[in-house]
Amino acid sequence: MQLDILSIAAHRDDTELTCGGTIIKMVQAGYRVGILDLTAGETGTRGNAVLREREAKRASRLMGVAHRENLYLPDAGIEDLREYKLKIAQKIRELRPRTVILPYWKGRHPDHYTTGRIGYAACFLAGLAKLSLEGQPYRPHKIVYSSLYVPAVRPTFVVDITNQFEKKVKAILAYRSQFSPQKDIQNLFPSRKDLRERLASLARHFGLMIGVRYGEPFVTREVAAVEDIVTLPVKSI
Repeated sequence: MQLDILSIAAHRDDTELTCGGTIIKMVQAGYRVGILDLTAGETGTRGNAVLREREAKRASRLMGVAHRENLYLPDAGIEDLREYKLKIAQKIRELRPRTVILPYWKGRHPDHYTTGRIGYAACFLAGLAKLSLEGQPYRPHKIVYSSLYVPAVRPTFVVDITNQFEKKVKAILAYRSQFSPQKDIQNLFPSRKDLRERLASLARHFGLMIGVRYGEPFVTREVAAVEDIVTLPVKSI
């Protein structure tokens, strides 16, 4: 399978929450998009692995992704191990994405930032010809990091998801086990009623940076190349 974009995430629903609008927008643009979840969410406070698998399938249909699979690494146990890097590298060789989306390399949840770090290493390892992996050596052309939940980090760029925002909310709400119908005292688990307001506040914050209603932020390690400085979007003053 040849994918245009592959989002690598620690848990089912991470992609939907952090870059779901961008995924939907890229699908609508005609790109083949896939998601690689590293864990089944078996140690999560809410739901269970079987339930979250059903929810992930529902969300995938809503977003229109071409491929989704799970590596079943230990939930709350993703570590910087060569074994895990090679498992991801094997999938990169199989799926051959041009662009990979990773979680930002710093954050609250160890699974998230570790996924960002080992995901980058896996992209490199996948291109080593003498490594004992199946398939032809391959490296993605571009790696971008979703930084939505690290608001102190200044984005390299922001994607306008104004037209995709409502569909993103629907995809997130496919994970019914993760959100309470009533107001919840735990800040990490907002009620379904409060969820949309939280999502809108974050998306509005980043949308304002580029003069649109809703946006999703990304970071790249490398500098972007520009051919024409006259047609650059987003006004300076």
